[in-house]
Amino acid sequence: MKLYSNEIVFRGHPDKVCDQISDALLDAYLKEDKHSRCGIEVMGGKGKIFITGEVTTSAHINTNNIVDRVLKDIGYTANYEIINNLGKQSPDIALGTNDKVGGAGDQGMMFGYACDDTEEMLPLAQVILQKLSKWYDEERQKCPYLLPDGKAQITGYYDENMKLKKIKYFTVSYQNDEKHRDYTDNLIKEKCIEICKRYNIEIEKFLINPTGKFLIGGFDGDAGLTGRKIIVDSYHSFAKVGGGAFSGKDPSKVDRSGAYKAREIAKEYLKKYNLKWCQVQISYAIGLDKPLAIYIDSDKGNIEVKENLYDECTPKNIIKDLNLYNTCYEEKAKFGHFTN
Repeated sequence: MKLYSNEIVFRGHPDKVCDQISDALLDAYLKEDKHSRCGIEVMGGKGKIFITGEVTTSAHINTNNIVDRVLKDIGYTANYEIINNLGKQSPDIALGTNDKVGGAGDQGMMFGYACDDTEEMLPLAQVILQKLSKWYDEERQKCPYLLPDGKAQITGYYDENMKLKKIKYFTVSYQNDEKHRDYTDNLIKEKCIEICKRYNIEIEKFLINPTGKFLIGGFDGDAGLTGRKIIVDSYHSFAKVGGGAFSGKDPSKVDRSGAYKAREIAKEYLKKYNLKWCQVQISYAIGLDKPLAIYIDSDKGNIEVKENLYDECTPKNIIKDLNLYNTCYEEKAKFGHFTN
């Protein structure tokens, strides 16, 4: 047996808040103008929220109203100073990514992964943490003692096939009013046990707020930044991750669309070839439509890539096949971009 750890951050974590703001703004631009080109970055902390990046669009949106709505939905009611520093996309980039050319919005490599651990085709520990994170967000809206910020981590025993057998430490750090700790600690422990029982996984020990106190959170406790949780957003380190973040980027940016397509290919091949796991890498050059390379690996070795897959993986075809102009990206930013 070997020990391995993975983590998730709750929806109210400062970095996740910034991801959700970036994607909520993206959703608003795409709703009015499907051809919007966006690369929106958000930083928050100490009473200020700074929005920067590039947007080229015919849409007109009220940025402040959207930011305020997202913060309220998450559970933050403070009045923040919102600084809008958005500019237009460089015309040099637009030369290769406009609708006529349809080239990739950036260069780089993206990864997709699937495994047979769960019906979601994701690692079991990742699924457990995603379920806990979703539950926490729902419970926080009903229980006034729970506050939005937090994160959770599983340190598990794994066999030689990297299958989770037992949890040694289930660590949860969660923001709360610190007046009802016995109640809220037990509430969280019971939910963790309930989720793990569905998969016949035993928990040896809980570590709940190991520092002893978590009252100050969100932007009052820490700064946040879009794209700083790419491992949480993808496969919790059970698979390789490309260099680019997802949130705030329109689908012409292959950091996002290429990663989404790679995940779909991995799921498809997992079923097609009866695999235990499958990992897909796609790489692009900015301004060119077809990938430079597609590499598919699995527990049965490398899988041959047919030429038609290269045509499938042009940005235009990915956007069409996955309906990426009609996707709610804010929803994806809440608990991880791959939950099914």
